[in-house]
Amino acid sequence: MKRPTHIPVLHSDDGHSPVLSVLKPLPGERVLDVTLGLGSHAEAFLKAVGATGFLCGLDTDSDNLSIAKDRLKAYEKQIDLRHENFRSLREDSFPPFDIIFADLGLSSPHIDRPERGFSFRFDGPLDLRFDQTKGATAADFLHDAAEDDIADVLFRYGELRESRRLAKRLHDRSINDGIRTTFDLKKCIEIAAGYRAPKILPQVFQALRIHINGELGALEHLLIVAPLLLKTGGRFGVISYHSLEDRMVKQAFKQRAEPDRDPVRGGITKAAPFEILTKKPVKPSDEEVRANPRSRSAVFRAIRRI
Repeated sequence: MKRPTHIPVLHSDDGHSPVLSVLKPLPGERVLDVTLGLGSHAEAFLKAVGATGFLCGLDTDSDNLSIAKDRLKAYEKQIDLRHENFRSLREDSFPPFDIIFADLGLSSPHIDRPERGFSFRFDGPLDLRFDQTKGATAADFLHDAAEDDIADVLFRYGELRESRRLAKRLHDRSINDGIRTTFDLKKCIEIAAGYRAPKILPQVFQALRIHINGELGALEHLLIVAPLLLKTGGRFGVISYHSLEDRMVKQAFKQRAEPDRDPVRGGITKAAPFEILTKKPVKPSDEEVRANPRSRSAVFRAIRRI
């Protein structure tokens, strides 16, 4: 399979890698990459942990997994790559890791392949599933859902104030004419939103994608379980791309880094089990954004188990 072009966020092959600078992988360490993608970050981790290190990679997309396996074939004795969603992680899923990493962004094939239905730039089936082997597509959801349910998805996951009005238009169009392709959806939003359509379209696609893939529920699970899978001194880092994700990561890390306090006297009864490694969230440099505009909204946060 020809390897698609993909530029990893907050990492470059010339040695500049904010992710590695914060997480500091060492020779012989164990790494869990829960969003393997095309293997860019995984390859960087494997180079850093050396011949005695190990990496387990998870991805819900079988196409991505195949590409990553080919990319990482030089490390085949050090890797365990699985077609699996990180929502399936349990405290006893693996022996503890030194590093756990998640990049919550889309991979380039998701955006650039019309048949995946992730982008309104191309006409293709309105799919939006990361794992195309299971679950309903976005087109199925719009056809089957009640108007109020569509409005709720647009409001919660797209943060759209006009969710009710848009939902009515989408529901009516889906019932009467059908919304089966990305351009069907695009045309419907352009009619409903007028001059505001260019701003609203990304929010609509985001909302549907988050709902179809259960992204925030999976992230909530990851933020609970991943810290339990860390060794003492282990690091957990997450790159998020929109405010809904980042708020969840920020709050979860803050809670982990707070000591236990006496509810009556207020004194500390137990030291915090984690420390925040990114006092200020790490964001792409202006140079990186110019080279890779898709990195613009990226925010990286990390914690360490004490």
